Amino acid sequence: MASCSFKDVIAWQKAHAFVLETYRITRKFPDFERFGLCSQFQRAAVSVPANIAEGLKKYSRHDKIRFLNISQGSLEECRYYVILSHDLKYIDDTEFQYITNMVENVSYFLNNYINAILNNKCMDRSL
Repeated sequence: MASCSFKDVIAWQKAHAFVLETYRITRKFPDFERFGLCSQFQRAAVSVPANIAEGLKKYSRHDKIRFLNISQGSLEECRYYVILSHDLKYIDDTEFQYITNMVENVSYFLNNYINAILNNKCMDRSL
């Protein structure tokens, strides 16, 4: 069985890029949001690739899917924080569109990864 790192999983790569972008944009939020929206947004964003990484090393399909489903939930939480950040005028229209596209892209690859596991196309760790 070939060894695989979570860093080889495209869904993780896309999610990690999203985390870096989340940190970049939240750095510009008002100081009073540091322990509010910034913290919540960053924690939810970090949860997405972290759960992809953790799920990769689970042996059962059920466990893998459970961790990937947590990633999906965290990503949806982030989708709301993107909308809220835009509505509060913390990000402009260009940033909103860019990060919304990132969320869509992560979602696309995460869903494909889940479907591959469900269809037995990647039960081994050699993804």
